Amino acid sequence: MEQQGFTLWFTGMSGAGKTTLATVVEEILRDRGLKVELLDGDVVRTNLSKGLGFSKEDRDTNIKRIGFVCKILTRNGVVAIGSAISPYREVRDFIRQDIGRFVEVYCKCPMEVLIERDVKGLYKKALAGEIENFTGVSDPYEEPLNAEVVVNTDTETHQESVGKILARLEELNYISQASGDQDQVYSEEEEQILEDRLKALGYL
Repeated sequence: MEQQGFTLWFTGMSGAGKTTLATVVEEILRDRGLKVELLDGDVVRTNLSKGLGFSKEDRDTNIKRIGFVCKILTRNGVVAIGSAISPYREVRDFIRQDIGRFVEVYCKCPMEVLIERDVKGLYKKALAGEIENFTGVSDPYEEPLNAEVVVNTDTETHQESVGKILARLEELNYISQASGDQDQVYSEEEEQILEDRLKALGYL
């Protein structure tokens, strides 16, 4: 059966775990034989959106550019994974409507945990007024109201969050169920991929 494309969109504040989860999900979907492309917000800013700042207008332009690439990929039978803070609800909803086959994953995490995790100290600098237009501090983050998946990255393990995302994609019939026990979220091979990837990222 020919693969149908869809967009899996990870949103959440800086440090909430978007890139980590998106990278692991990408590898598992590839292992299931799907064509997958990951568009990470930081990488896109250095290439596709070079020169854009952090005003609302520039942020919206950046997110719309990622959304446009995801739309083309989706239309051509690819699983497009977008991972970007994407703080404004209106733009995320615009992309959802534009693409159609769209699954929003909200990586939810309390501010105090984000500050604890922040090895670069960006939140502390933003709170001290040293960084302007910082999402969640001096710039708003508008939470999704009806995300298909909400992962609580302060209380869930990476394995639990990835399992929740895959289960929802199966429920929506965007991907087939993993072979093996019907109650298992992952196959044995996928468990190994997940473990290897988390080790490589320094989480295990």
